[in-house]
Amino acid sequence: MKKTVYLPDDLAERVQAYLKQHPGLTLSELVQQSLKQRLSPADPRAILRLAGLVPRATTQAGDRAEDRHVGRAR
Repeated sequence: MKKTVYLPDDLAERVQAYLKQHPGLTLSELVQQSLKQRLSPADPRAILRLAGLVPRATTQAGDRAEDRHVGRAR
């Protein structure tokens, strides 16, 4: 599909600067990547990793796991 898209001058300048910094990337690829990211369903695993949550913990929350850090001075 081909579409004509209007970009305000400030955004067009930012796009041009970004493409200069990423010479292997075309405008079409940038737009496609951006749209895929924006239109994809959110991956809940990403926020869980950010929060430090893991699918299988080696200890229970009440076991003071924070005190079991390897290499921590006692």
